Amino acid sequence: MSIARGGKPKKNVMDIPPRREATTSYLEDDMESEPLVLGREALEVASAWAVIGIFGIVFFAIVHYMSLILIPVTLAIVVGLILGLVADRLGRAGVPRFGIALMLSTLVFAALFLIINSLAEPVATLLQEGPNFAERTINRFMPILEQQHWLNISPATFETGPMSMQSLIENSGNILGVLTSNLTPAIVQGLIFFAALLLFLYGRLRLRRTIIMAFPKRRQRLMTIRVLNSIDQVLGYYFATASLCYLGLGVVMTLIAYFGGLSMPVLWGLFAFLSSFIPFLGITVMTLSVAIAGILTHDGLVFALLPAVIFFTVHLIMENLLFPAIMGRQWEINPFVVFIAILFWTWLWGAVGAMLALPLSLIMMTVLAELFPERKTVPHLPG
Repeated sequence: MSIARGGKPKKNVMDIPPRREATTSYLEDDMESEPLVLGREALEVASAWAVIGIFGIVFFAIVHYMSLILIPVTLAIVVGLILGLVADRLGRAGVPRFGIALMLSTLVFAALFLIINSLAEPVATLLQEGPNFAERTINRFMPILEQQHWLNISPATFETGPMSMQSLIENSGNILGVLTSNLTPAIVQGLIFFAALLLFLYGRLRLRRTIIMAFPKRRQRLMTIRVLNSIDQVLGYYFATASLCYLGLGVVMTLIAYFGGLSMPVLWGLFAFLSSFIPFLGITVMTLSVAIAGILTHDGLVFALLPAVIFFTVHLIMENLLFPAIMGRQWEINPFVVFIAILFWTWLWGAVGAMLALPLSLIMMTVLAELFPERKTVPHLPG
């Protein structure tokens, strides 16, 4: 009747499907009804990551294979970036570019020459006195090792086998052979380093301009300028501050070694200064070395370990209180990231890689901070 009059038909209540209270039920029904199928997009993502992984493996293989050239060149670039602020100030003072490059390269060469010259005589003495030093070390530590029954170490352990004195003498000869065989590559790498440092400092501004102009858009060029300025500022300020702090630590270590009865206190201060530039590994090796030297020098165990304890305490206070207070929290690095970087670069490039781990981490941190700045969201509070 209602249809004939042009009205709309009435729906029966039983014909209306029940409403679903939440949208999650629709999603659950869809997930249960349709199985998960990897489509073309998933395969494209997997292939993209596979290409990136293969490229990374090939890249690091090339880096390892060309380490003879890449190690000194990378070290020269890092040192040149650290000296960037000094080079800019000398340039504003009117010093020509070649004069700046020659002056800074000469200062770096003089510093390295003084360090190598101060270490040459103690290292040569240590190599010559290696067997006697090993014998005195064994005799000094034997009473302590015998008390640890679970080690199963006795004087007979050092009379036969790989830990005997004859084996130590033979191994000292092998060490001399290894040092002699690596001397020529070290000289070649040193020459490459100084040549690369001189040329990098001379053409630093031109190279910087080339990198900036390589980007077509103005926004990209401004971003590149900001990144390069931040890298120069971070590396220059960080290592200038670190050098002053670690120089003070070296002076403190010299006093500790002098009053602690250790031989060659100035050399211990130099070791403390250099080792502090390698986080974690440097302080560990330095503390163990001071502890061993103290045990070999003094009879009482407490007085023997006192220099190592004092040095470790001073280093701990400086790294966790003084240094962060001077640097500020804006350049604070995750210690776990630095530790992984040290392990990786040490495995890849040895001792030089351990020294480059921190500067490379700072460069990567600066680039990521400039490309992906933190955006602080302000919550909208009710009025």
